[in-house]
Amino acid sequence: ELVLAGGVESMSQTELYSTKLRWGVRSGGTKLEDRLARSRVTAGGVHHPVPGGMLETAENVRRDYGIGREEQDELALRSHQRAVSAQTNGAFAEEIVPVPSGDGLVALDEHPRADTTLEALGRLRAIMDGSDPDATVTAGNSSGQNDGAAICIVTHPERAADLGLRPVGRLVSWAVAGVPPATMGIGPVPSTALALKRAGLTLAEIDLIELNEAFAAQVLAVLREWELSDGLERVNVNGSGISLGHPVGATGARILTTLLREMGRREVRYGLETMCIGGGQGLAAVFERPAA
Repeated sequence: ELVLAGGVESMSQTELYSTKLRWGVRSGGTKLEDRLARSRVTAGGVHHPVPGGMLETAENVRRDYGIGREEQDELALRSHQRAVSAQTNGAFAEEIVPVPSGDGLVALDEHPRADTTLEALGRLRAIMDGSDPDATVTAGNSSGQNDGAAICIVTHPERAADLGLRPVGRLVSWAVAGVPPATMGIGPVPSTALALKRAGLTLAEIDLIELNEAFAAQVLAVLREWELSDGLERVNVNGSGISLGHPVGATGARILTTLLREMGRREVRYGLETMCIGGGQGLAAVFERPAA
């Protein structure tokens, strides 16, 4: 009747490991693998390899949808601007639990950059330019590698009332969909279509959308498919993965928290949370703000 749902991620402390040391190394040496880097390049698994990992998937959708470098950098800049504005206006204050550190309390996410510019983003090198002269994905238009934790309480109305809890959102529907691992970034398109069908709603009826920014190219590809008449007006209004960071295990609950709080501030009815997932998945869920 009462569930804690969420996750924790410490990407800064991801370890180096070896698959050869359990039984010892008889001669020569061994190689230490970076678990964070290796998880990216094995995202397609044994049967559907994606040699370039997550970066390759972003370049694939960029190529498929004709998305240019400047368009990606513009989205990245907008993400930082929105996140910084939200921080300045105190939009995250209600959802953040300050963490003690040696210098006091950490009460703001560290990744948003108030000083970034389109020119600065444009000077960054495309990460895969050595193997792809047309590559456009950079550290600046990709999500941040961050540490983070997020958690929420899931229960039913009666149990919430017994505990004196005020619900901030109701799960209306959810869906999972599979896509080719090489274009995993497009996963939110089929999963959103299915979640909306189950909810009996259309995208036009959704008031706020959280579309996790794994890569600017991936977000723009999804938006191409959605064909929203109002562009980004209701999408990632407080920034997303590029500006706030993408601590992988925590992002789902973090996005939900931000979405529900913003729905409450704006007093709107429906919100959509959606994410792409390495390996070829899309997740989507529709939420409703409870009546006052």
